[in-house]
Amino acid sequence: MSDSTNKVPQTLPLLRDRIDAIDSQIQSLINERARCAEKVAEVKMADQGDTAVFYRPEREAQVLRRVMERNEGPLGNEEMAKIFRQIMSSCLALEKPMRIAFLGPEGTFTQQAALKHFGKSIVSAPMAAIDEVFREVESGAANYGVVPVENSTEGVVNHTLDSFRDSKLKICGEVEVRIHHHLLVSPNVRSEDVTHIYSHQQSLAQCRAWLDRYWPHAERIAVSSNAEAARLAAEAGLAGRAVAAIAGEVASELYGLIAVSANIEDRPDNTTRFLIVGNQDVPASGKDKTSLLISAKNEPGALYNLLEAFQRQGVDMTRLETRPSLMSRWGYIFYIDFLGHHQDPLSRAVIEDLQSKASEVKVLGSYPVAVL
Repeated sequence: MSDSTNKVPQTLPLLRDRIDAIDSQIQSLINERARCAEKVAEVKMADQGDTAVFYRPEREAQVLRRVMERNEGPLGNEEMAKIFRQIMSSCLALEKPMRIAFLGPEGTFTQQAALKHFGKSIVSAPMAAIDEVFREVESGAANYGVVPVENSTEGVVNHTLDSFRDSKLKICGEVEVRIHHHLLVSPNVRSEDVTHIYSHQQSLAQCRAWLDRYWPHAERIAVSSNAEAARLAAEAGLAGRAVAAIAGEVASELYGLIAVSANIEDRPDNTTRFLIVGNQDVPASGKDKTSLLISAKNEPGALYNLLEAFQRQGVDMTRLETRPSLMSRWGYIFYIDFLGHHQDPLSRAVIEDLQSKASEVKVLGSYPVAVL
């Protein structure tokens, strides 16, 4: 008897029945996980009371890493991790919904970063400025905040770095978002009639070559955010004015705009890194990064002496930024990222070495390296 006669016919109805059965199993297991999350909340409240911490950045990073490590496909690792990210977000909301402040308004890439990191089962709190995000978290009105810190094309966000000087907040995580810009118009606007293009100044810079080539005669107007640009374009469209905006998919959906050109950023690898700020230290997750603020002594070789500490201990420094100290003329503050948790032996050795050479060393936080 041939192998073909032993095979069960994989007809469409049979395959659909199989999918329905699998869906039922998945749903049961998700609810079982949710019930476990509720019991976790009960245990934490009984043990810690009002000081109970429900969101554990290091724990979530470990879970998502394991999801990706054991994934066998055909879904990709990141797609599988995104599914579990939302399951975890929904389960955490059963314990205690989190209020997340972010640089607004709604529809910004910062909101996209917040949803990517925390999932969609959060209470969103858009803020008008980066320092407002810090104040919202410092006051306890928000559990965490999300702020941009650097873009692969345009560089560091100085306002974010400067906000750490006097803040007691800790960096609790990071998230990277691929930035895709679209040229958006209101449905009743003809793209060939567009005379003005609104966007944030960084987005205009990230699309400069494309705009020079395809829209050289349109006036470019910088506004406070891409979401604000989308709002203005939608408002102009209702008034019959031919105005376009450069913004992302979230803003497009929020304001009912259509993309006449997609992915117009000059560099296809255009990525923005965002930081998660909170009020507590994060334990080691096994794959971490530490950020420092260092005020160097005003003496010859000061920067060399700082960098030499990393070379001596074999610690990988991943980022170095310089900002004026504002305390003395020609004085500088250094922001440094390196791989490792500040409680690791090698990291402690580096920090102690730096403390002996610098005027001030402030640990801004140790946190899991971005998983998604």
